[in-house]
Amino acid sequence: FPLLLNCFLFVSDAQPTDCEREVWNQVNAVLQESESILSGLQAYKGAGQEIRDAIQNPNDMLLQERAWNSVCPLVIRLKKFYAFSLKLEEALQSLLESLTCPPYTPTQHLEREQALAKQFAEILHFTLRFDELKMRIPAIQNDFSYYRRTISRNRLNNMNLDIENEVNNEMANRMSLFYAEATPMLKTLSTATTNFVTENKTLPLENTTDCLSTMASVCKVMLETPEYTSRFNSEDTLLFCMRVMVGVIILYDHVHPNGAFNKSSKIDMKGCIKVLKDQPADNVEGLLNALKFTTKHLNDESTPKNIRTMLQ
Repeated sequence: FPLLLNCFLFVSDAQPTDCEREVWNQVNAVLQESESILSGLQAYKGAGQEIRDAIQNPNDMLLQERAWNSVCPLVIRLKKFYAFSLKLEEALQSLLESLTCPPYTPTQHLEREQALAKQFAEILHFTLRFDELKMRIPAIQNDFSYYRRTISRNRLNNMNLDIENEVNNEMANRMSLFYAEATPMLKTLSTATTNFVTENKTLPLENTTDCLSTMASVCKVMLETPEYTSRFNSEDTLLFCMRVMVGVIILYDHVHPNGAFNKSSKIDMKGCIKVLKDQPADNVEGLLNALKFTTKHLNDESTPKNIRTMLQ
């Protein structure tokens, strides 16, 4: 797929054709928001100290209030991230629809709809960056569980709280499930891809899995071929390529009945893991963790031992 190699990552400003434009605009609106979501997560400091003070001094109303006032804006921010995951889910499903529909093969789609392929890659890139950051912020879950404990206690005391208009019980339950995941955004996309496949019964499964495995192969070839890596203009391009590769592997593993690690898989998992392991450990630790913790079939009997060993 030499054509694909050129289009996929080097055409940073692939312009949508007329038939791509509607989906492209929808997805672009979501992607426009992604940087501010990431910087909001990066700047997340947590209310650990205020919460500890409040818990240690249960009768000091001033400290209770201070903790509550620190946690509420954080919960609003967490709601914003969660709401964004739902937009991302919709965007991904629109892209999958466009990139898998008959009569074209997945490779033809990726060549014809370069702008959409690029957006698909950008969604995965964002998702893995979000999850890598989230894994390093234990404060998120501590803040949220403090919020939930406090709100149920306040309900018992019949206190009426404005924030409940923003984050009611049902919303809090959904957010709680989302943040309990090690990689919440990836989990959202895996579920979205699985739902896409189950809802489109008439679409051959291969249309989806071949689209994902082709993207994985393109990334792997780019990463292991000096001629291509030498054209990467920065470490960012390298990371972009690695994240996209890991993202499509995880989605493939969720929708293919035998998963990505099986001998019959269309993804060369050994080659993909090797490419990651050849990079500086700091750059790939989050990605290897994502393969370990967000895939579905890694621990299947049918996964070759050497692949499991590579990921230990």
